[in-house]
Amino acid sequence: MDISPEAISVKANDDYTLLLEFDNGEIGIFDMKPYLEKGIFRELKSLTMFRSVRIKLGTVVWANEADLCPDTLYLKSKRKSHVNQ
Repeated sequence: MDISPEAISVKANDDYTLLLEFDNGEIGIFDMKPYLEKGIFRELKSLTMFRSVRIKLGTVVWANEADLCPDTLYLKSKRKSHVNQ
């Protein structure tokens, strides 16, 4: 069973995307817009709350305790580049 890489850094962008670096050296962009109408993620429409994102245990969490599965974060991110390139 393959295990998805873990996030090691995150930056919240004003367009509700996350710029992520994974522990395998890949960089990805994760689009949060499809999630902003669902449950606890609605609170992330506030850019202040959205920008509260941080890394915890290989994934991302926000101040309101919303989080994403590490597999979802990796598998649904669009790869931008590789750190070592």
